[in-house]
Amino acid sequence: MRDFINKLYRNHSLIYKGLLFVCTTFLIVYLFPKSGKFKYNFEKGKPWQSENLYAPFNFAIQKSEEEISEERQNIINHSILYFDEDASVEKRVRELFDEEFNKTFSDSIPRYALNELSSLGNDIITELYHFGILNEDYNFPEDRVVVILEGRVKKHNTTYSSLIGLDEIKPMVSKMLSEKNYEAYTNIFVSLFFDLIQPNLTYDKSFTDKALKDDLDKISYSRGSIEKQTLIISKGEVVEGNKYQILKSLKAEYESQVWSKSNYNWILFAYILLVSLALLMLLLFLRKYRLDIFENNTKVTFIFFNILLMVLLTTMVVNYNSKYIYIIPICILPLVLKAFFDARLGMFAHVITVLLLGSIVPNSYEYMFLQIIAGIVTILTVSELYKRANLFISVGQITLIYIIAYFAFFVIHEGSIETINWETFIWFILCGLATLFVQPLIYVYEKIFGLVSDVSLLELSDTNTKLLKELANVAPGTFHHSLNVANLAEASASEIGANAMLVRVGALYHDIGKMKNPTYFTENQITGINPHDELSNKESARMIIDHIITGIEIARKNNLPDRVIDFIRTHHGTSTVYYFYAKEKEQNEYLDKLDFSYPGPKPFSKETAILMMCDSVEAASKSLKNPTSIKIDGFVENIINKQIEEDQFLNANITFKEIESIKKVLKRKLANIYHLRVEYPE
Repeated sequence: MRDFINKLYRNHSLIYKGLLFVCTTFLIVYLFPKSGKFKYNFEKGKPWQSENLYAPFNFAIQKSEEEISEERQNIINHSILYFDEDASVEKRVRELFDEEFNKTFSDSIPRYALNELSSLGNDIITELYHFGILNEDYNFPEDRVVVILEGRVKKHNTTYSSLIGLDEIKPMVSKMLSEKNYEAYTNIFVSLFFDLIQPNLTYDKSFTDKALKDDLDKISYSRGSIEKQTLIISKGEVVEGNKYQILKSLKAEYESQVWSKSNYNWILFAYILLVSLALLMLLLFLRKYRLDIFENNTKVTFIFFNILLMVLLTTMVVNYNSKYIYIIPICILPLVLKAFFDARLGMFAHVITVLLLGSIVPNSYEYMFLQIIAGIVTILTVSELYKRANLFISVGQITLIYIIAYFAFFVIHEGSIETINWETFIWFILCGLATLFVQPLIYVYEKIFGLVSDVSLLELSDTNTKLLKELANVAPGTFHHSLNVANLAEASASEIGANAMLVRVGALYHDIGKMKNPTYFTENQITGINPHDELSNKESARMIIDHIITGIEIARKNNLPDRVIDFIRTHHGTSTVYYFYAKEKEQNEYLDKLDFSYPGPKPFSKETAILMMCDSVEAASKSLKNPTSIKIDGFVENIINKQIEEDQFLNANITFKEIESIKKVLKRKLANIYHLRVEYPE
C-alpha cells in the first residue's frame, strides 16, 4: 500500500494532467450541440460535388424563411378585427330621441309632418347602429374583415369601412334628410343627434391578438414531402431553387430528429474522440517543444482554461443568435498566450481552438478560415504588447483582415455585393474593440495564475522600484554592475531574437542577494578593507555562493515572478568560485571542488544563458589593464569558451551560431565602454 501511495505521489503531476485533460474534454463536449452534422457540403448557386443523392428516408420539405415570413405577414395583414358591441346604447339613444324630439319641434308643424320627421329620425338611428358606431378612429385598412361580438357571441360579419366613425355622423344625417327632401331640418337634426348619439363599438385587442396567434400557430412549416430512395440531386447539378430547399430540409432532419433520437450515444462518443484528440495534440506539442510549460501544472491549467473559455463564450452566442458569432474576440487567445509564453504556442493553441469551434458554428469552413487568418495576423503583428499604440494598430489590422476575408467569401457565395449584410461589418468592429480587453485580462491572469507578462516586466524594469532603490543604497557597486549587465544582455538578446525585456529585468535583479553582505563583493569595497582577509578560502567561497540562495529568498519575499527568479538561480550555473578555488588548491591539492561550486541549476533558456555570459564578461572586464581591441576580443572568447567547455549551456536551447553573435555584441559594447578619449590639454 505504501509503495502504491509513493508511486502516486511521484506521478502526481501526470495524474493531475490526466484529470485536467478528461475534465476539459467532457466540459467541452457538454457545451457542444448533441446532434450530428450533415456529411455533405453544398452552397446555393454552386454545382453538387458529390455523387447522386437519394433520399435515405421519408422527410418533409421545409418552407424557406422567406416563404414562412411572407405567409406570416399575409395572415397578419388579413387577420380579423374583433369589436365588442354595447346593445343597450341603441335602445337608450331611441328613448332620448323621443323625449328630445317633442321638445325640439314646435306644435306649428303639421301632425303628419311631425310623424314623418320622427320616423325619419328613427330610421337614421337604425342606419347608424346597423353595424355600430366606433368610439374612436382606429385607422385600420378599409377592407379588413370585422366581426362584431355581443357578449363574446358573433353578431355581425362585415368590413371596417362599414363601421361609422364619429366624424361620419353629420354627413350621413344630411344625406338621409336630403333624400327625403327635408334639407330645411338638417341643422336641427344635426344639433339634436350631436347631443344624443353615443358610440357602441370598442376594439377588443386581446381577443383579436389571441385569434391572430391561433392563426399564426396553424402555419405549416413544410410543403410536401420526399419519399425514400427518391433522387434529390444529381452530380454536377446546380444547387438552387427547390433543390436547395430540399437539401436544407434533409440537413435539418439529419441534425434534429434522426440523430438526437436514435444515435445520441454514438454522437456523444464521436465528439469525445474528436475533442480528446485535439487536446491530446496540444499536450504532445507542449511535451515535445515546451517541456518547461508541460511540467508546470499551473501553466497547463491556464492554457486549457482559456481554450474552454473561448468554447463557452462561442457556444453561448451560437445558442442565443448565431449571427453575432463574429463578436466573440477569439484573437484574445493567441494574444494572451503570446504575452505569457511565446508566439508558436499561441498560434498552435489558437488553431486547436478554432478546429474545435468548427463543430458548433454555422458555415464552419468560412468561420475557421477567417479565425485562423486573423490568428496569424495577430501573432505576426502584435509585438511589445506593453506599448499601447502597438495593440491599437494590431487590432485595427485584425479587424481589416476580418472585413476583407468576409467580403471575399460573400462575393464568392453570392456573385455580387447587392445583398451584402453590412451589419456584419459592425460585428467585426465590435470584435476588434473587445480584443482591446486583453490588457486588463492579462493583469487579472497574472494575479490569479501567478504568471508574468511583458507589461509586468516593464514595471519591474523601472529602477525606482523599492527593491532596486534599496540595492542602489545598500550595494551601489552591485547596482552599477547590474545596470551594465542589463544593457549588455538586452543588446545580446535583441541580436538573436530572444526576449530582450525579460533578460533585462533578470539582469537588474540577478545579484540582489548581495544586499545581505555587500562588502564581501569587490565592487562594493570602497574603503580598501577586504573582509575575506579574515576568512579561509572555503568560508570566503561559501559567502560568495550564498548570494544565490539569499537572492532567491529576497525575491520571493518581494513577490518577484518565477521567470525573474530563474535568472538569480542560474546566472552562475554550476561554475566554481575560481579565485578562492585556485588559492585553496595551491595549499591543498586534495580539495573537494563541490565546496567551491555554485549549486546551479545550469541555464535552461536563451535568456538565462545570455545573462550568464554577460554577467561573467562584465564582472571580469573590470580586471582588464590597458584594454585594446585585441585584448577585449581574446578576453570575451576565453570566458565564454570556458563556459561552453564546462557544459554550462547544455540545457539551454541556444545554438553555437547565436553564441557567436552574442560574442560579437559583447566585444563591440566593451570596445565602446573602454574606448580611450583624446587627452585634452590643460
